[in-house]
Formats: sequence, structure tokens, C-alpha cells
Amino acid sequence: MSSVLAGAEPFSAAGGPNGVLVLHGFTGNPQSMRGLAEAFAAAGYSVELPLLPGHGTSIDDMLETGWSDWSGAAELAFCELESRCEKVVVAGLSMGGTLATWLAARHTEVAGLVAVNPAVEPAGEAFADILKMTLEQGTAVMPAIGNDVADPDQRELAYDGVPVAPLLTLIEAQTELSSLLADIVCPTLLVTSRNDHVVPPSNSDYLAERVRGPVERVFLDRSFHVATLDYDRADIESRAVAFANQVTSV
Repeated sequence: MSSVLAGAEPFSAAGGPNGVLVLHGFTGNPQSMRGLAEAFAAAGYSVELPLLPGHGTSIDDMLETGWSDWSGAAELAFCELESRCEKVVVAGLSMGGTLATWLAARHTEVAGLVAVNPAVEPAGEAFADILKMTLEQGTAVMPAIGNDVADPDQRELAYDGVPVAPLLTLIEAQTELSSLLADIVCPTLLVTSRNDHVVPPSNSDYLAERVRGPVERVFLDRSFHVATLDYDRADIESRAVAFANQVTSV
């Protein structure tokens, strides 16, 4: 196992009686969500921002991982946080949003869901077939759309490639998750970048149309996919904290 990259370390903070689980995206690491996690911690929450398996080190470490590894780590972190908190909010970016949504569907006790450019809309069999063909042709890593951030002063410490087999497990998980979205009854804060070069904004529409709980939508015109590092990061942090305060005070 490679050593964790500087800046990619997990984040943990002990706080008040309520907690927030924060989850990063596919090929990313806690660096992209650290500002949001710190904002929750500063507001008095107990916060966990884990480093998902295969991430934050070398892309070689990610090749043998998949959805079961990431969802298992997210489930473990949630259960640990829930064991010491009265109420828990789950928050995620991109695949982290997928995982947070999955947790909210599985655990009706989740107090609120914060999803930033979540990847939840099934990609379809055609895309999955392309990925399978790519693997059969011997390509394990595809080029990535790296550092999708509008602010030139910010940079995401993500891998510079997309591991194909792990991505295929995410695509399959999205299809399975689609049938569970109606099980989400907690309030949702849904943050969507209008100019996202990684996850189409239609994913947010897909989620909003299917959950049964109330949905608060925020649209971003200045930020790209990694909005938590981008021009609107301060607004995301303040809105997410205000949302958490609201849903945990009920």
C-alpha cells in the first residue's frame, strides 16, 4: 500500500451531540471536502471525513477496489458516528454524493442529506458495455477529466486517470440505487453546478424527482464539478451548516 499523499489525510473532529459524515468523490480524497468538514466542525458538530479505500495514495491501489469497498467504509463510518451522536447528517461530493444518498436510503434515521453534484443517474447499458470492452482490450486506466475547478488558484489532488474496473462497479451501483431513491424521506440539500464537465447536472434532477423528503436546491453558475474547492465553496459551506442546523434541531 502506498503512503497517503500530503493533504489527502482523513479528517476527524469531536464536537457536540450531533454529527456529520462527509464523503469525497471517485479518484479524489478528503482534500476536496476538508473545507466543508472543517466548517461543520467549527459549527460544533462531530465530523468524520474518511479516506475511502484505494484513494489518496496511488492509482494502482485503486485498481482492485470497488463499490463494495467504498460503501462498506462509508457504512462503517456512519455507524460509528451514529453510535456516539444523537442525529447524523450525511454529505458528499460526486461519488461521495452517491454514497451519502445510498446511506440515506438505507438508514431512515439520517437527519439530512447534503449532495453536491452527486452521481446518481444510471448511465445505461451502452456505457457499461464500453467499459467492459475497454477492459477486454487490456486498458485498465482511461484518461480523466482532471481538476474540474474554475478557480485557477485551486487544485484537486485527484488521480490523473480513471480506473476502469472500479468505475464499472460504480455504474452498476447507480443502477441498483435508482430503485431505492424513494426510500429517502429525510430533507435534502442538493447543490448543482450548471457547468459540470464530469457529472451531468441531470443527475441532480434525477435525484430531486425521486426522493420523498423535502428538497432544497442550490444552483451554481461560477463553479465546475469540484464545487467544494471552487468559487462558491464558502457559500456551500454556509448553506450546508445552516441546513444541518435546521434538520438536527427538529
